[in-house]
Amino acid sequence: MKGVLLGGGSGTRLNPLTRVTNKHLLPVYNKPMLYYPLEFLISLGIKNVILVAGREYAGDFAELLGDGSELGINITYRIQNKPLGIAHAIGLTGPIFKDENLAVILGDNIFKIDKKELTKIKSIVMRFDAGAEGCRLFLKCVTHPERFGVPVFDRMRKIIKIEEKPIRPKSRYVVTGFYLYDTTVYDRIKKLKPSNRRELEVTDLNNSYLLEGKLEHTIIKGKWSDAGTFESLYKATAIARDIALDKVSVV
Repeated sequence: MKGVLLGGGSGTRLNPLTRVTNKHLLPVYNKPMLYYPLEFLISLGIKNVILVAGREYAGDFAELLGDGSELGINITYRIQNKPLGIAHAIGLTGPIFKDENLAVILGDNIFKIDKKELTKIKSIVMRFDAGAEGCRLFLKCVTHPERFGVPVFDRMRKIIKIEEKPIRPKSRYVVTGFYLYDTTVYDRIKKLKPSNRRELEVTDLNNSYLLEGKLEHTIIKGKWSDAGTFESLYKATAIARDIALDKVSVV
């Protein structure tokens, strides 16, 4: 299984913190933010990772992580010249990983889960590593779902649509920034059209799988946060502190 770690974007919601550095290099408790999703991938047994970074701070990522050997992995870098969306960033990994299923994680996502939950997720990753088809999303129940992609469920709790940042969310579950994709992901990205934000949206990518009946989901137990706003950064820092102080934590 190959990993994709996304460290691009402008991080404008965290101004002025992001005026002089990339959001994913900001400290979250005792580590740079990017370490947490990277360590999550490592905990799932993923050894080969592409880090997609914006051109302004690509050198800073390389200075921090090098080739990944200090962490026991291999890191390759791809540059996203402009912040054109999550799906666009995933598409940049195609020349290297085009024949591989992918585990994709956003660089501001932090998970704190126990060993049982990690084992469950690893088993799903292993099925994708063995050539499973489709897309797998990982959901979490949150207080303010309107900031995220929100799944709409039918009576059987099956996802029938994913709405991007809805004003009136139809559920309290959100799509976290951790995704599994099969090898069709690159062809799907090529067919996407830019949104009103002039970006290729990951929600549109996920809905392309859904329309073909090739999307499944798992509800994650444990703690999760992104760090895209000051409030979520504060929450992520609290989770990171719990991780550092909890010796039995797996990530």
